[in-house]
Amino acid sequence: MATITQAMSLRQLRSPYYSTTSRSSTTKLPAKVLAPKFPVLACVSSLPKTHIINSTSTPEELIIKSNNFGYKTTTTASCNSSSNFEGNSAASMAASELYAIAEVVGDRAEMHANIGEQRNNWNNLLLTSINSITLTASMMAGLSSITSSAGTPILALKLSSALLYSAATAMLLVVNKIQPSQLAEEQRNAARLFKQLHEKIKSTLALHTSPTTRDVKDTMERVLAIDKAYPLPLLGGVMLNKFPKSIEPAIWWPRLELQQGFDEKRETNGWSGELEEEMRELVGVLKRKDSSEYVRLSKLVLKLNKTLSILGPLLTGFAALGSILVGSNFCGPWAMVVAVVGGALASVVNTLEHGGQVGMVFEMYRNCAGFYRFVEDSIESSLEERDLEKRENGELFEIKVALELGRSVSELRNLASTSSSKDGEFAGKLF
Repeated sequence: MATITQAMSLRQLRSPYYSTTSRSSTTKLPAKVLAPKFPVLACVSSLPKTHIINSTSTPEELIIKSNNFGYKTTTTASCNSSSNFEGNSAASMAASELYAIAEVVGDRAEMHANIGEQRNNWNNLLLTSINSITLTASMMAGLSSITSSAGTPILALKLSSALLYSAATAMLLVVNKIQPSQLAEEQRNAARLFKQLHEKIKSTLALHTSPTTRDVKDTMERVLAIDKAYPLPLLGGVMLNKFPKSIEPAIWWPRLELQQGFDEKRETNGWSGELEEEMRELVGVLKRKDSSEYVRLSKLVLKLNKTLSILGPLLTGFAALGSILVGSNFCGPWAMVVAVVGGALASVVNTLEHGGQVGMVFEMYRNCAGFYRFVEDSIESSLEERDLEKRENGELFEIKVALELGRSVSELRNLASTSSSKDGEFAGKLF
């Protein structure tokens, strides 16, 4: 009989149609106590087994017990869900920012690729146009020396030759200043670096389930560093100096800020004393051999480019002056020689400089030196970090460095062991 009474009491409490009439047969309760029906019913249905409602419990006791257990559980769950929501919100915001940066980086890579192709077309078209103008002016200067029966040179040919030489001189001054082949190489390097950064962002989003604001900040700094290293505008003093007084390797990465605090708990994280010593020897080889060699080559190419840049406009200028003096009694036949030969030599010089893309070669060597400087900085920044857990895994780092230098891991270790030799080989095998 007690069991039947208990079941009826529970069924009446769970029933949404439990009316005041059915409750009047037991004990009348104040309306304010019975007001929160739905939280009470939810809490009673989820009571733990230890709190068994017996038949002797009054409705007041039932409601008090349900309130005690139900509302406390609901409040705790709400707090936990609120803290989880805040954490997920911060991670999702960082992920959203990285996705936004990835879109900009992808667009920037496409932009630099398109502009690089355009500036390469500039180089080809200007080279062909200037050579055509110079050779035409040289032919006109030669024809103008042919005199009529009265001995008067053809004035129209003289003036045309002088005008064409003047136009070629002005165009050469502009082209030698901006170096279109070097501009194209800069944009190609920028497009490659932006594509590399885009893949790095994708890897970060794929491997890190909860990106942080630090990831966003590092990515932004890398984007701005590439923009500064390879600017797009040609005016306003933003363009890189094509004939610098001192040559420095190209820098397209931000300076790393490391925490120098020493942690007594030193985990290996793939690092060992032998690996650290190997990396230090490798940095020495990069500085002595690779970086210094490409800086030296950059200086040689820069001197050649300066010489050709000065010689081309100088020859066309003298040729223009000679074409004006053709047929005069002051210079005699030498004016015709200067006008014709000067134009021919100017075409040869222009072809060597812009057809041979000497500016592009200089930029390529400068970027090679910058690449080895980047490897040096990566190794030094890892070695300066005292907390091994904050470093990249040592074995993975060794593999990445070896592949960047075009070597296997065993070749990299042999290079480090023989680095003390003065006639040792270069660290990099790709360039």
